[in-house]
Amino acid sequence: MAKKQVERRTSTAIQFTHQSEKLSLHAHQAKDEESQGAMAVEARFITPQDPVIETENGARLPAVPLKEALELNRLRDQVEGQSSESGRQSRDPSRLKHEESVEESSQAESTQSTRPDASLRNAIPPSRTNPLFPELPLYGPPSLLRDIQCIGFRLSSAILSLAFLGVIVLGSAFTSIPLMFRHIVMRLTFRNPDARRPFYEEEKRRQRIRAEEAMEWKHKRRRSESSSKAEDGNDEEQVGQKEEEFEPTEGGPDPLVCDLGYYARRVGLDAEIYEVMTEDGFIIQLVHVYNPKEYTNASPSQRAHGAPVVFTKPLDHDRSSNTSSATSSQSAHPSNKHKYPLLLVHGLLQSSGAYCANDDSSLAFFLCKSGYDVWLGNNRCGFNPQHQLLDTTDPRMWNWNIRQMGVMDLPALVSRVLSETGFPKLGLICHSQGTTETFVALAREQRPDLGDKISVFCALAPAVYAGPLIGKMYIKFMRIISPGMFRIMFGIHSFIPFMMTMHSFLPGRLYGALGYRVFSFLFDWTDDRWDQRLRNRFFQFAPVYVSAESMRWWLGRECFASQKCILATREEGLIEDEEDEEEDDYYTHSTEQSTERMLDHQSHPDRPQPNRSRKAWFDEHVPPFALWVAGADELVDGRRLLRRFERGREPHVRVVHSKIIEGYEHLDVLWAIDSVEKVAKEVRVVLWKTVPEDLRARCRVPKECESVGVWEDPGVIAAERAVK
Repeated sequence: MAKKQVERRTSTAIQFTHQSEKLSLHAHQAKDEESQGAMAVEARFITPQDPVIETENGARLPAVPLKEALELNRLRDQVEGQSSESGRQSRDPSRLKHEESVEESSQAESTQSTRPDASLRNAIPPSRTNPLFPELPLYGPPSLLRDIQCIGFRLSSAILSLAFLGVIVLGSAFTSIPLMFRHIVMRLTFRNPDARRPFYEEEKRRQRIRAEEAMEWKHKRRRSESSSKAEDGNDEEQVGQKEEEFEPTEGGPDPLVCDLGYYARRVGLDAEIYEVMTEDGFIIQLVHVYNPKEYTNASPSQRAHGAPVVFTKPLDHDRSSNTSSATSSQSAHPSNKHKYPLLLVHGLLQSSGAYCANDDSSLAFFLCKSGYDVWLGNNRCGFNPQHQLLDTTDPRMWNWNIRQMGVMDLPALVSRVLSETGFPKLGLICHSQGTTETFVALAREQRPDLGDKISVFCALAPAVYAGPLIGKMYIKFMRIISPGMFRIMFGIHSFIPFMMTMHSFLPGRLYGALGYRVFSFLFDWTDDRWDQRLRNRFFQFAPVYVSAESMRWWLGRECFASQKCILATREEGLIEDEEDEEEDDYYTHSTEQSTERMLDHQSHPDRPQPNRSRKAWFDEHVPPFALWVAGADELVDGRRLLRRFERGREPHVRVVHSKIIEGYEHLDVLWAIDSVEKVAKEVRVVLWKTVPEDLRARCRVPKECESVGVWEDPGVIAAERAVK
């Protein structure tokens, strides 16, 4: 008997070694120093469906298939000599909870599939997100075979993806020919083609202002150079000058640089970069925008990343003695009050610079000057791919999609902002893909507790449902090819990295013009509402490095392009459409009645009452939502998302603001000349009215928000009235 037990333990130890080697940074045979401490020892569950690997030295490796993670933990428990029951009691409670959830979900799925009376319409599915997030492939540690495969994928993708990009560039050039001839004809007939632009006069006015500011900056530099020769006279001149609240420290002609801090300094602000480590080991950038007259830069050690964990320290609501940015940023202000923190997250193929490229009309600069503490989050890889253990040649560095961005990047960014500011909540503003990762993270089966850290979620051009652009030929092509063919064409590393190569050596003006033409062709955008003379600047901050796997999630066979929704299958969407058609017999489509339907949904007993909440995506942790939908957006369908909330499919969602901006396209919510009036000012008010009342006393009141009261939930008010 004892011999059999020894043999069994030996066999289990060998199995654990093999499983660990499959998930480790390097093969165990490696003897170099780099491999020491990189052996996989445990799978840590971030959510029930998202395990990451922890190594001997406490470092993290990215997500692996669920089956592999569970097998590693099971073998580890057996090797440690634990019985099934005692092992479960001694293990990490959070990991145990997640593993139990996985087991219960599997059992529920099995029960669900065997119920003879479970119809598609009425059955409660075991998971709202699993069908939309197929497991990522498993890439083991470096080996001769894996390295040869990686080289093969790199070679095939270098040729095929460049051919694909070439077709797109040629297509954009071909479609630009009619526009070019029209432009030439108008010039030859002594007409100004730009005069047809809707904001032509405003564009000319802004151009004049920029020219005057450039000239003033030139004179300022001359005065500064001559001040050393006439120090006394210069002092007398400065006495009579009124000090500006936001005094630019950069100026002159725009050199078109990819530097967010430079554009902040042009409008009298500045920026500093923090590093944040996600729970799967990626190092991402968080940018703090501030007024240099009120804030002293944090030291490099303070801005460095910490451990790959989030929400671990209880937040001190007073932190008066803390030297973090929360305290130092307010010390120079007479009111001695904190600014309420905001986190802004960018869209697909973009970076945080998208919020900072439009001078004072930039959303980030506008909110900072209004009196908020503005932080800008960048997703993994971006302009500078970094990981705790991996390098860019390792396919595991690029083995992620929107799920990991939502489940790991967003909580890491929120956690760091709250830690630096000392607040228990923040306001979250996202555009396009940033809204996607937030909706994914807040889903009740992902990280719903994240909602407790957010006072309001402002979604600009929310990317939840696909728009008609999904039917374009090139997207259809990417949707019909198999996952294997997709990887052959676009690789298993970065998606078309040649775009970034062009960014590094092409002149800014040429790169900006080329970027606009290509993206305009791909997504049907126009620059009609933008300041045309800033357009090249907008494209200095895009594209960035993204994984081929994430683009496959957006455009490939199984996921968004096919399902046309981020959190529901296509079949569920068809059921929703059928229910909506039935309900439309009782309602018209006017905006006024649509709003009434959203607020008083339960007061119409004479219409069909399907149990829509049975497939709700969010639970009671979800924060209030505010949505700005671009009315002419062909990329995503924001109207359908509003309809989901109006029809009562999300009983826990409280919509504090919703607006459809007719004529706006996908990027107009950020870059349109009138975006300050139509978006930014409303965002400023919505953010302040959703700040919890107990936090207002310690916050500086933003500009033009003095009379804004605390938002009151209509549902809560109605319930209180019913009780009375």
